[in-house]
Amino acid sequence: MLKTRGMRHLALRVGDIDRAAEFYKRVFGMTQAWSPDPDNIYLSSGCDNLALHRASSVQSRDSNQPLDHLGFIVAGLDELERDYEEATKLGLEMVHPLRKHRDGSASFYIRDTEGNVIQVLYEPKISPLSFAK
Repeated sequence: MLKTRGMRHLALRVGDIDRAAEFYKRVFGMTQAWSPDPDNIYLSSGCDNLALHRASSVQSRDSNQPLDHLGFIVAGLDELERDYEEATKLGLEMVHPLRKHRDGSASFYIRDTEGNVIQVLYEPKISPLSFAK
């Protein structure tokens, strides 16, 4: 079993990324945490992370629905590395191997039995927070 701190991350494909970001800011009070480029905006409520990815006109197996991926947060990099080893041992379908990102986060991606992509993520602003289970 992978050890996570729960589902604190969701990623959506959107046609108008700026309009979508403004909606989540205005309606839910989210703030922009990071935007690595014009096609990606990451918003936060403080304990959750919403990624908005500009939808491509190119359709693929992974782009036929608005859900890009969902994410489970881990407490630290050590936990992420252990979960990656466990996912490999379990023979889970690996979509993207473990890698570190420019904003200090790190993650890997697997696919569930229905084809949904799941990111297992260390996110420096969310991972240290305390959550009640």
